[in-house]
Amino acid sequence: MKSDRYSLWLAALLFLVVVLAALSVLAGKIWFSPADAWRALLDGSPDLGGVIVRELRAPRAVLAILVGGALGLSGAALQGLLRNPLAEPGVLGISTGASLGAVLSLYYGLSAALPLALPIAGLAGAAATALLVVTLARGGGTIALILAGAAVSSFGGALVALALNLAPSPWAATEIMVWLMGSLADRSWAHVGLAAPFVIVGAALLLLSGRALDALSLGEATAESLGAKLSRTRLLVVIGSALAVGAVTAVSGAIGFVGLIAGHLVRPLAGHVPSRTLPLAALAGAALVLAADIAVRLMPFGPEMKLGVVTALVGAPFFFLLILRARKVLP
Repeated sequence: MKSDRYSLWLAALLFLVVVLAALSVLAGKIWFSPADAWRALLDGSPDLGGVIVRELRAPRAVLAILVGGALGLSGAALQGLLRNPLAEPGVLGISTGASLGAVLSLYYGLSAALPLALPIAGLAGAAATALLVVTLARGGGTIALILAGAAVSSFGGALVALALNLAPSPWAATEIMVWLMGSLADRSWAHVGLAAPFVIVGAALLLLSGRALDALSLGEATAESLGAKLSRTRLLVVIGSALAVGAVTAVSGAIGFVGLIAGHLVRPLAGHVPSRTLPLAALAGAALVLAADIAVRLMPFGPEMKLGVVTALVGAPFFFLLILRARKVLP
């Protein structure tokens, strides 16, 4: 019965993602009917409507799924690994490392010379951060991993602030600030092609850690007695998160709180079993980012609000709900 209920929730979330992805293609300043959008996707017509659907909205919807799925999956995996309900991709400094790499490409003008220099630099920053965190935490267990992530994240954040402070012109500072707020606007299939392979490999590594995370939920000593290799599990989660989160942060900018929220939303649906939570969290994250991205396009005032701002406005109250729930549970 529980297995049937889990499959039902999995199918329901998948259906929700498909519906939101379809709506993402249709919605905006210019609305399309489903028939017009489908025709534009298939016939390759060079008219304005066809270009908007194929080259702007379709890659934006696919990228929203990749971003939300990567953040939701890695957030749930990190919460299981660290056994911390407040853990999310930023706890290991990976998002900060990707942001720093992208900021440096903006600071030195590389992104103006080469369109894909910004996401490539973001990926390099995420990889360097993950390598540094793993090196610092080697042999120190979970606590060392958390401390290393916090230290690297703080240092990376300081370097980002320094780059803003020493920006060569107001235009460069504005460009950096706008990117740091996170957005899926003006992204293309090239960005999807760059991020997708890393997200797929990273997601596979995170899903492989599911069984070990189940054992780890009983405590490290119990997990080891059950045959779980904790060092291998930590490496899988860190590398998987670095690949998936680093790739999406490199192409979208910093999108906060999705990794925190998604796991909490679906954990009761999975019976609080980590291996079952991971796929649900990926789908929930994809649905959250798709819904937020649709919302920013439909807001009637001013220029389009940045996606990272909307997720922060939703995520901050979620923190308060977690605090209130903890106060009721704890004596």
